[in-house]
Amino acid sequence: MAAPAPASVPLPDGMPPGWPRRLAVATITIGLMMSVLSNSMTNLALPYIAKDLNITAESSIWIVNATQIALIISLLPVAALADIVGYRHVYRIGLVLFSLASIGCAFAPSLPWLLLGRTLQGLGGAAIMSVQPALVRAIYPRAQLGRGLGFNTTVVATSLAAGPSIGAAVLSIAPWPYLFAVYAPLGLISFVLAERYLPRTSHTHRPFDWTSAAMSGATFGLLIFGIDGLAHGHHRLIVASEFVAAAVLGTLFVLRQKTLADPMMPIDVFKRPIFSLSITAAACTFTAQGLAFVSLPFFFHTVLGRDATSTGILLTAWPLALATVAPIAGRLADRHHAGLLGAIGLTSMTTGLVLTALLPENPSSADIMWRLVLCGAGFGVFASPNNRLMMNSVPRERSGSAGGIIATARTFGQTLGAALVAVVFGLFDFSSGGAADAARAAIWLGAVFAAAALVIGSLRLRH
Repeated sequence: MAAPAPASVPLPDGMPPGWPRRLAVATITIGLMMSVLSNSMTNLALPYIAKDLNITAESSIWIVNATQIALIISLLPVAALADIVGYRHVYRIGLVLFSLASIGCAFAPSLPWLLLGRTLQGLGGAAIMSVQPALVRAIYPRAQLGRGLGFNTTVVATSLAAGPSIGAAVLSIAPWPYLFAVYAPLGLISFVLAERYLPRTSHTHRPFDWTSAAMSGATFGLLIFGIDGLAHGHHRLIVASEFVAAAVLGTLFVLRQKTLADPMMPIDVFKRPIFSLSITAAACTFTAQGLAFVSLPFFFHTVLGRDATSTGILLTAWPLALATVAPIAGRLADRHHAGLLGAIGLTSMTTGLVLTALLPENPSSADIMWRLVLCGAGFGVFASPNNRLMMNSVPRERSGSAGGIIATARTFGQTLGAALVAVVFGLFDFSSGGAADAARAAIWLGAVFAAAALVIGSLRLRH
C-alpha cells in the first residue's frame, strides 16, 4: 500500500508566537468550555426541566445520559475521521453541530425532542473534544506542548468549577432554555476564529471504516448500558448479557484493527509501554475523580449536615487547585519526566482522598478544603504531563486517533466512577441509615483507584 499523501503542508513546529497563535488558542478554549459546561450546567437544571416538561425525575436523568452515551460511542470514530479529513474541519463541524443542537434544545417542546437535541450535542461535543490534543499539538511548538496541554487542563477544571455557579446565575434571571441558547453565540465566535486562525494540518487519504465505527460504537454503548444497569439494579441477566456482548464485540473490534493497514484505533501504540501505562493510569485517575465528585456532595450534605451553599463552596477547592497547578505542571512537563511528575501528583491525590475518608465527625471547612486541595493539585500535577507524554509517544499523523483514545479513557473513567458510587450506595443501603459508611466507602474506593494509577504510572520511570 502506498504511503498516505499529505493534503496540505503542515506548519514545521507549531505556530509562531503572536496574535494568530493566541486567537487559535482562544477558539479551542471556547469549544472546550462549551463541551464541559453543557453537562455541569444541565445537571443543575434537571428539576426545572422535569417540572416544565411534566416528566419524572428518573426520566430527566436521560437528558444527561443521552449526551454522555452519544459522546463515548462517537469519540473514536470521529477522531479517526479527523485523521482523514483534517482536525480543523472536524472541529468546525463539531462547533456547528453543537450550536445548532443547542438551539434545538432551547426550543424543545417535549422530552423526545430534547433528548434528540442532547444526543446531537454529544456528537458535536465528541468532534470538539476528540481533536483538542491534536490541535494543541499543531498550535504549540513541541518544546511548549506541555504548556498548551496544561492550559487545556486548566480550562476543563475552571469550567467544572464555574458550571454550577454560572447555571445558577442564568436560572435566577431566565428560564432553563437559556442554558442551552447561550452556546449559539459562543459557537459562532469560536467558528469565526477557527475559520481564520486554526492551522491547516496534513491528513491522510484513506476511506473511512464504517464497520469499525459501528463495532466501536456498539462496544462502548453496551458497556455504558451495562454499567448503568449495574448501578440502577437492573436484572442481573440483562446486565451480564450487555457486558458479554460488549466483550465479544470489543474483542472482534481489536482483532479487526490488527488486520487493517489504517486502523480506527491504532493498536500498535499500545505496544509502546509509555503509552499503554499512561492511558491506563489516566483511566484509573478519572475513575477516582468520578467516584469523588459524585460521592462528596452526599458526604458533605447528608453525613456532615452542610447546606447546599456550603457544599458548593467546599467542592470548588478541588477544581480550583487543579486549575492553579495544571499550567505550572504543563511547563514542568516540558523539562521533566512525566513519570516523576505523575508519581508526585498521584501520591498527593491518593493521600488527599485517604485523609478525606478519615475526616472526623465534625470537621471545620478549612479541615475539609485542604484535603481537597491536595486531591485537586495532585490531579493537576499528573494530568498535563501525562497528556503531553501520550501525545508525543505517537506519530503526528495519528494525533487525532490518540486524542480520541485519551478522551474515551477520560469519559469512560468518569462514567465508571459515577456508576460505582451508585453500586456502593446500594451495597451499604444509603437510604436506610448507612449514609456515612456508604459515602466513606466510595471515597476509599476512589483512593484505591488513585493508588492503582500511582503504581501503574510510576512504572514509566523504567522507560
